[in-house]
Amino acid sequence: MACTAYARAVTGFETVRVAAIQATPVILDASATVEKTCDLLAEAAGKGAQLAVLPETFVSLYPSNAWARRAAAFSGFDELWDRMWQESVEVPGPHVDRLAEACREHGIHVAIGVNERELERPGSLYNTLLLIGPEGLISKHRKLMPTHHERLFHGIGRGDDLGVAELPFARVAGLICWENRMPLARYQVYRHGPQIWVAPTADDSDSWLASMRHIAVESGAFVVSVPQYIPRAAFPEDFPVELPDHEVFGRGGAVVVEPDEGEIIAGPLYDEEGIVVADCDLRAGLHAKRWFDVAGHYSREDVLMHPPAPAGGEPAAVDGA
Repeated sequence: MACTAYARAVTGFETVRVAAIQATPVILDASATVEKTCDLLAEAAGKGAQLAVLPETFVSLYPSNAWARRAAAFSGFDELWDRMWQESVEVPGPHVDRLAEACREHGIHVAIGVNERELERPGSLYNTLLLIGPEGLISKHRKLMPTHHERLFHGIGRGDDLGVAELPFARVAGLICWENRMPLARYQVYRHGPQIWVAPTADDSDSWLASMRHIAVESGAFVVSVPQYIPRAAFPEDFPVELPDHEVFGRGGAVVVEPDEGEIIAGPLYDEEGIVVADCDLRAGLHAKRWFDVAGHYSREDVLMHPPAPAGGEPAAVDGA
């Protein structure tokens, strides 16, 4: 990236207001979920938010391990698969256009998780993170490695979409759910210098909050994490899969974390829909990197990006050296 572009992005070190929108999708209804999202964006913009973040595969269903693991059989989930595909998102496509329209109307940017279907042919679905603004689609990232049962539904991403988006107010990047546990994936993004890190997820555990706090300190970026809140009542009566006897299939836990000491500055929000808002002074990230810059003075790529030396021998040769 050109130096002038970087200067344009960070010279002001703005204070950016972010909104973590913890909401429940209209399950297996992409159009209705997108319209609900547009209403939520209006609400977040009314609170002064410049960037809103929604959960993983918010449009319009996350295949939860609580019920979806039985899809490993070769029969029995055909109707669910068909309806998931029908209610997924084409990128670009009309649902993306509708979200961009809402962003223009309300002067906001949004990071949102979707089930993405391929434009070229009916087939695979992908767990995808979209960044959309008033000007339209800004970036698309497909999850590198679906977690465990998710592989029954989602293909793997190619990994050529790991980077940072330069928005008018900040450099924004992030990963989806347990991609955030992948050190090499994180580092690939860190090298582009994110100031705000988005982490849509379906994980509502205490360990997830610990990971978000660690990533804030490690990256020197504010972290906006939004899990899902999925009560049993959200499932339609004609949902094609039998649900286990649970009242909630995702408690939420939306948070915003600052990069200095990894303190939670907003949230966590549990067991309800809601919007968590925080002001992020980007100078905090700059100051944090004074003593720990993971991709700068603390990176030691000269050592750590080389093959290890064989036991008792000389360091292994590096291609091109």
